[in-house]
Order: sequence, then structure tokens, then C-alpha cells
Amino acid sequence: MRLRDEHKEHAIRDKAIQMIVQHGFDGLSMQKLAKAAKVSPATIYLYYKNREDLLNQVYMYVDRRFTEITLQNFDPEMSFEAGLWLQWKNRLEHNMNYPHHIVFMEQFRSSPLINHKDIVRNSFTEAMEKFYDNAIKKKELIDVPVQIFWAIAYGPLYTLIRFHFGKKPFLGSKFKLSEAIMKQAFDLVIKALKRK
Repeated sequence: MRLRDEHKEHAIRDKAIQMIVQHGFDGLSMQKLAKAAKVSPATIYLYYKNREDLLNQVYMYVDRRFTEITLQNFDPEMSFEAGLWLQWKNRLEHNMNYPHHIVFMEQFRSSPLINHKDIVRNSFTEAMEKFYDNAIKKKELIDVPVQIFWAIAYGPLYTLIRFHFGKKPFLGSKFKLSEAIMKQAFDLVIKALKRK
């Protein structure tokens, strides 16, 4: 029996993410992936049962990485403003270090694959729900549906990140995201969401 090689597993996972981001799920075949990862097709099956298992396992890996980074030093009991600012900084760090992961996660979540029985809910969702509920209970956050909260709380950050990574200038000028610009947008979000 052949032993698992962490470097090969990492290469397979990274190439799968890259191929899906560039060509979508239809652009990923085990043959193409093996060639891109410089392994034999049989090697892939040491780590994954089949294509479906590969996609599920890669998504859960990416989701765990996202959770580890975004929940770093975060506590759902934090004050609303401090907790949201830490979320912004952690999410920016994740996006800067793993830009392909974000695109992959969006593609996966927008597909029927997200409903697969093997996809497990992680601590991120629980922490975010607790943070939102606590902020309302402590009367730090206006009482809005969670979907509105999410759109206002995180939409501006992800828009700025997209501008930062944009391939062409937006409205005629290249944009570089800095902490000062991020804080300016964050302060406007706080004004919109914080209970007076």
C-alpha cells in the first residue's frame, strides 16, 4: 500500500482550486488535474474516493482555513464595534493570502454541491450567529434581519477588496486598499448599524 504524501496532496488540492477558479467545475477532470499537479491519476485516488469526494474535501479544507483565520482572536462576546473591526481585518488578511479560496468558495456555495450530505457546518457560522445575537441583546446593533445586517456589515469590505484585486481601473483609476481607507468605510458601516 502506498503512503500518503502531504506535498502531493497539497499540490492536488491547490491545482484543483486553481482549475475550478479558472474554468469552473466542468473544467475539472481527474486526468487534467493529475497532469496539472504532476501526479498520476491513481495518486489522486489515494486521497479522494472520486471527483465528488475531491470537491467536498477541498471545499471543507478551504472553509476550515477561512474559519481559522477569520476567528483568530475573535470572541462572539466582544463589543459589536470591536468584534466587527476584527472581522474586517481578519477577512482582509484571508483574502490577501488566499484570493483563489474566496472565488472557489463563492463558486461552490452558488452550486448545488453546497447541499451535499458530507458538507458539515463549522464553528464559523455558530460564532457569527452568536456575535449577531449578542450585539442585538446588548442593544449595540439595530434590530435588523440577519441578511440585511450581513449585507451592510460585510458588503462594503468585499467590494473594496474586489476593487483592490481588480484587473482594470474602476471609474478610471487604479485602487489600492489601505487600512485608512478600510477604516473610513468601516466607520460608515458602524454609523448605519450601531444603535444610537
